[in-house]
Amino acid sequence: MAAKSPHSDSPTPSPGFGWMARSPVRWLVFGLGSGLMRPAPGTWGTALAWLLWIAVVGRLPDPVIALVLLLAFAVGCWACQKVGNQLGRPDDGAMVWDEIVAFWLVLWLTPPTLGMQAVAFVLFRVFDIIKPPPIRYFDARWKNGFGVMWDDLLAAGYTLLVLAMLYRLKELFI
Repeated sequence: MAAKSPHSDSPTPSPGFGWMARSPVRWLVFGLGSGLMRPAPGTWGTALAWLLWIAVVGRLPDPVIALVLLLAFAVGCWACQKVGNQLGRPDDGAMVWDEIVAFWLVLWLTPPTLGMQAVAFVLFRVFDIIKPPPIRYFDARWKNGFGVMWDDLLAAGYTLLVLAMLYRLKELFI
């Protein structure tokens, strides 16, 4: 059953392929449809981020990657707000642009080996799912496009911190 929009008596659309396909902004926010995959749409969105990183984003020079990340975050704040308003749910599970941008940041700062990227993938998903403090605080209170994007950046920060500690421990024992 679809939720009621706070601005009208009509039910908000359930995100599906047909609804997504009617708007380029929805294509972006739903990660080219990866957010519509079940189960675990955030994991599918993160997997798409990894594929896009390998195919395109990771091949760019560092200054361009920094610019892409900044622009992707800014566009994400606007796009997630817009689609969240259309759905009547500020952070619908099918909205995965936040995972994509945050995981690109993780991959940019992770050693470019398949093993380290796989560890980063698992760590990022764990932090995004369990939402340790202060992620849970912001996720519960910031119900807008910035909040949708922000909590995933915090999960990226936790991921990078743990990766740095693992890398340092490896250096101490090898």
